Amino acid sequence: MNHKRVTLFAGHYGSGKTNIAVNYALLLAREGRRTAIADLDIVNPYFRTKDSAEELSAAGVELISPQFANTNVDLPALPAEAYRLVEDRSLFAVMDIGGDDRGAYALGRYTPFILAEDNFRMAFVANPYRPLTRTPEDALAVMREIEAAGGLPFTDIVNNANLAHETTPETVLAAVPYMEKLSELSGLPVWMTSAEETVAEKLHGQVPGLLPMKLQEKYFDLPEQKGTPKAGPLFG
Repeated sequence: MNHKRVTLFAGHYGSGKTNIAVNYALLLAREGRRTAIADLDIVNPYFRTKDSAEELSAAGVELISPQFANTNVDLPALPAEAYRLVEDRSLFAVMDIGGDDRGAYALGRYTPFILAEDNFRMAFVANPYRPLTRTPEDALAVMREIEAAGGLPFTDIVNNANLAHETTPETVLAAVPYMEKLSELSGLPVWMTSAEETVAEKLHGQVPGLLPMKLQEKYFDLPEQKGTPKAGPLFG
């Protein structure tokens, strides 16, 4: 898989970009790259990269997240150290951008640095099973809104077609024509297809750029004390 130094994942709220960002950062680390991931999502306080802090730390991935992530305080404040991801060119940086145009506004402060280096991939995470991106035309409209808000053009598309726990290989493959049409409308390539690990096993060899994912668990689903039943992982 061809990597850029800075990789950003953005998309409609609930498209699954956070899961992809975390799994992609872990992939970079497994390949021996010095990796950091930044949570720039000021829209969704409940499903964050910080939910995977222990796994990221164990893999040697540095996590940069808002000070009050996963607390009962949620302020739209981004950590100052996030600038290091665009300034330190020895890092492979992954950025999880907030959903829709509202979340993309936070990206604007980093855009001049990213454009100046010109070694980035801005990936649009598309899920045709979400209510507001049912058609490629709907998804294209969301893409344009995010680009206008963040000031950074998309360069690639990620097929993250899923129906949460009901996802099958057929769910993903059925979305291929949608992704091809979105690629045609936007002029951008489909760079990656992401799927939960067991689904990805069955898709091997059928789609290019396959990213098997271990699904992240939501902070509020984690057991607070020993013996509390744990909810299953969800897409977010």
